[in-house]
Amino acid sequence: MLGVTDYISFVVAFIIFLLIPGPGNLVLITSTTKGGIRGGLAAAMGVIIGDQILLWLAVAGLAAVLVASPVAFEAVQWVGAAYLVWLGAKMLLAKPGSAPVLNIKPYHYLRQALVITLLNPKAIVFYMAFFPLFIDPVHHRGLVTFSFLAATIAVLTFVYCVVAITLTHFLAERLRTNRHISFVLEKIAGLCLVGFGLRLALTR
Repeated sequence: MLGVTDYISFVVAFIIFLLIPGPGNLVLITSTTKGGIRGGLAAAMGVIIGDQILLWLAVAGLAAVLVASPVAFEAVQWVGAAYLVWLGAKMLLAKPGSAPVLNIKPYHYLRQALVITLLNPKAIVFYMAFFPLFIDPVHHRGLVTFSFLAATIAVLTFVYCVVAITLTHFLAERLRTNRHISFVLEKIAGLCLVGFGLRLALTR
């Protein structure tokens, strides 16, 4: 479909990525507890805009590789599968620790969420590794294919943010203080990423 291989797996894998505890989830929770639903939605827009900027920076690099050499692009796909396995293994082996503290100020939720997202360079690496796994080098349609995937990510992120904001609004203090939930989610996400990486590598 539009040069995308295994679109359902792409959606599932990205949802798992959204569930991984990190700056994006933390800024959503913090902004919602301080600014309510409106503050959370503003932060969500900042996260989405920041992700799209990082995503298209990664796409620019991938598009250049794809045009220059299909063989090189296939090598990037192998590296991407290896990166997912490495990332998942790292999460599985990580020990529980304190969550970083974000100094979120009132009335600047969108701007602060945008800056925090852009200061996460690991997102570019993730997208560089993630996108090639689901792009057919033979049947891809260039900008159309990348735009379709980018739009999917934006929609999934928005839906996830709305759910996270709603839950946080009603369970704010419980979610902020229960590190066990974040720890368990991290382990589940790590296991899923290892599985996806191995599956994608073995099917090439």
